[in-house]
Amino acid sequence: MPFSKKPKAGMDTIATALTCDQREVFVDDKNHSIKYRTLSWQSAAFIMITEIVTGGTLTLPQAIAVVGLVPGTIIIIFCGVWALFTSYLLIDFKLNHPEVHNMGDAGYILFSPLGIGSVGREVLSAGTILFAITGVGSMSLLGQLALQTLSQGGMCAMSYLGIWTCITFLVAIPRTFGAGLQGFSVVACISVLVATLVAMIGSGVEPTPGRVVVATAPNTFYTAFLAITNPVLAYAGHFLFFTIISEMKVPRDAKKSAWALQVFSTTWYVIFAVVSYCYLGAGVQSPSFLSLSKVWAKAAWGLFLPNILVAGALYNHFSAKLIFVRMFRGSKHLTENTLVGWTIWILLLAIANACGFVLATGVPFFSYLGGIVASAFASWYTYGLAGAFWWHDTHYFGDGWRSVRQRWPMFLLCFATLVLGGFICVGGLYAIIKSLIEAYASGAVGHPFTC
Repeated sequence: MPFSKKPKAGMDTIATALTCDQREVFVDDKNHSIKYRTLSWQSAAFIMITEIVTGGTLTLPQAIAVVGLVPGTIIIIFCGVWALFTSYLLIDFKLNHPEVHNMGDAGYILFSPLGIGSVGREVLSAGTILFAITGVGSMSLLGQLALQTLSQGGMCAMSYLGIWTCITFLVAIPRTFGAGLQGFSVVACISVLVATLVAMIGSGVEPTPGRVVVATAPNTFYTAFLAITNPVLAYAGHFLFFTIISEMKVPRDAKKSAWALQVFSTTWYVIFAVVSYCYLGAGVQSPSFLSLSKVWAKAAWGLFLPNILVAGALYNHFSAKLIFVRMFRGSKHLTENTLVGWTIWILLLAIANACGFVLATGVPFFSYLGGIVASAFASWYTYGLAGAFWWHDTHYFGDGWRSVRQRWPMFLLCFATLVLGGFICVGGLYAIIKSLIEAYASGAVGHPFTC
């Protein structure tokens, strides 16, 4: 079936989540050795925060420095509110379609009425895996940078990267979120909170001499869009919501998790970005910890390590789980401790981790590549596609396009979501690719597999 047909519901709240729906990927856990559906909404919120509020946080002070204090702050808040709205749309879609486990499943449902459901599944699945693997590489590079700062560069950079990649692999091994990863995520959330708090204190104690702070800064479209891409993509994590919700005890409680995520992330993004910019000035680097004095930078990086580690492990876990569930859905290897199941699981984790390592160290323009992948896919996963999901369900669970037209304010909001998602995709790709070309022209891009 191209979509899950069910009785009409009140269109203000279409979703009617069930705690045990036979269409779910993981059902009847009590009779299985591996129990997936163990997450409370609080645990889900911690995982969401860990996966989203991580390295991107450290790019926000520089984004504000480029566009100015006032527009930078407004953009961060707007993106947070927008991300909360799209979170609700994605969660409603998941509750209406319990069988959806990832963006690939959602793509099949969304594009089946057009006769290209299989194409939608493969494209969105590939984008999810690619984005997750670049996330693994990005977290590995952050871990490498942190270890280099703490040890003052005592070893080759590739050695640090290799060590960090191996540790990330070990943390990602649990098959379910409840088997360790939810506890690690609590530690990771405390880590990012304390580390950024220490960084703000450090910037206040030892501010940049002669710093320049402006309310607004003149910019070309290219430089401004390149800067605001960071706050926009700092909320990019919705593509993993379906997978997290699939392991919740009560999926409808995911909206509580979304509220916790967006309130925390938006509030802390604004506080950290504004305070850091005000004390470090227009010359603040990205990541912003690099602009701190040596002592405060070491303290901040050291405290930030758990967050980087767990975020990388989550990306690794997500990329492997999408393929694993697709291979063994409905099979005993998914829910029992079988040799085949564990062998394939470990192999998928190792491949994803190895790909992240190779990309991070073998692609000299990897930081730009991460931005390109995020612009191409996260712009749609986090923002654009949410509107299409609402259109689909309102049409098929209501009276067709009549139901859509009757709710014209939501229709317009969802249309705006699609348009803005496309704008971020095109604008982000343009800005990052142009920046990459300029970096190559200036010789700023290094060489692969070097220290």
